[in-house]
Parts: sequence; C-alpha cells; structure tokens
Amino acid sequence: MRRILLAAMAGLTLATASSQAQTVACHLIYGGETRVIEAEPGVSPYTGTPTTIGSFFLFRIIFMGEPADLARINLYVHADLGEVPIPLQHASHPYPVRNQARHGFTGLQRIYEPKRESELQYWCEIRDTAKP
Repeated sequence: MRRILLAAMAGLTLATASSQAQTVACHLIYGGETRVIEAEPGVSPYTGTPTTIGSFFLFRIIFMGEPADLARINLYVHADLGEVPIPLQHASHPYPVRNQARHGFTGLQRIYEPKRESELQYWCEIRDTAKP
C-alpha cells in the first residue's frame, strides 16, 4: 500500500512540474508609460525580434532554457539613431534565475540614449505559466 501511495505522489509531482512553463516578462518604463513584453524559451540565441520603445530605443529578450550549458536570459538595449543601432547595454543572466523581493531578477535598470538624453527604465521577472 505504501509503494502505491508513493508512486501516486511521484506521478502527481511529475504531472504538476510538467504542466509549468516559464516566461520572461520585462516591464519597460519610458515617457511616463509602462508596458510589459514577454518572451518564451527559444531554440536559438539568434532569434527574438527587438521591440521599439519610443523613437530611439530597441529592446530584445533572448531566453534559452536548454541545453543546460547554454541556458541563459540575454537582454539587449540599442539606440536606433541612424543606419546601424548602437548597443547601449547587454545583460546576461544564467538560467534558472530567481526573482528578488522587488524588480524581479534584474533589479531596476536605467539606460540613457546618448544624443537626446532620454531615459528608459526596465526590470524583468521570471513568471510561471501553465502549459496548455
């Protein structure tokens, strides 16, 4: 009886774990407005479309959950000032990450566009989501 109960509990734990997935949600604050963009784990570190923030910033999330040696969350901020975007920040976080009490796993970040001195603030968190 004990073995049956332990097997049932193990199956329930496995089913619960497999029904969870994670996304990265970044809170972008620019010009008095806040918006949230999310990214699911990808299969290539070269994918991920940049999100335009205002007239000058480009923000991109690359979330690699597997394989273990490549698992990380990369965040890129560029200034779009002409023909070629200028890198302003690249942050790399080994995955898995843990959210802190405030401002997720990144803390509050402040990035300044070099010509017009506009400010982008952001912070990112890891979110658990149910798999369909």
